[in-house]
Amino acid sequence: MPVAIVTGASRGLGRALATGLVDTGWVVVVDGRSLAADPPPGVVAVPGDLAEPEHRAALIAAAEWHGGVDLLVNNAGILGPSPQPPLAEYPLDMLLDVFEINVFAPLALTQLALPSLRLRGGAVVNVSSDAAVEAYAGWGVYGGAKASVEQISRVLAEEEPEVRVWCVDPGDLRTRMHQEAFPGEDISDRPLPETAVPPFLRLLADRPSSGRIKLSDLGVPA
Repeated sequence: MPVAIVTGASRGLGRALATGLVDTGWVVVVDGRSLAADPPPGVVAVPGDLAEPEHRAALIAAAEWHGGVDLLVNNAGILGPSPQPPLAEYPLDMLLDVFEINVFAPLALTQLALPSLRLRGGAVVNVSSDAAVEAYAGWGVYGGAKASVEQISRVLAEEEPEVRVWCVDPGDLRTRMHQEAFPGEDISDRPLPETAVPPFLRLLADRPSSGRIKLSDLGVPA
């Protein structure tokens, strides 16, 4: 059975992707600060903080116990202040937090996973956002962090040709983070995270070249 690590899987997109992978025969190691004590079959729960080196090592150890890492989904992230402030007023201590969780921690986990990914011809999925490529007022720090992730992904793909590296933009989804980005607004018109699962599975099935992927451009698996 293939083995995946999905970070930030206690809710939202991460939980939906983890469930979709388990339903299609994967063993999925998940992390999050609040995870169910008795996960369903196929899910290996490793609660913790991705910023901690010991927690990242525990995620890799859990995947290796099941055979190795075939897929790493770097989904965990934080928005920062809510509502998003302009750059002129952005609290710099929170800027460091946003970059630590959204940029530093995923790269640190990827470094640990790479030996196994190389051996197994695996893939890295770095969850991104249109804020990485578009200039939206109030999104300078979050978007800057995601832009950093996208550049790191491009360079990683050049350095690791035996590993697929995809930057995945899932589009706007009805998640708690998205609601935090727009406090007080009705986001019920956004699709649920589960709608991202079929195109995500299509991505894994087709294994296109490394690069930026918009899930809305993919259909469902054949």
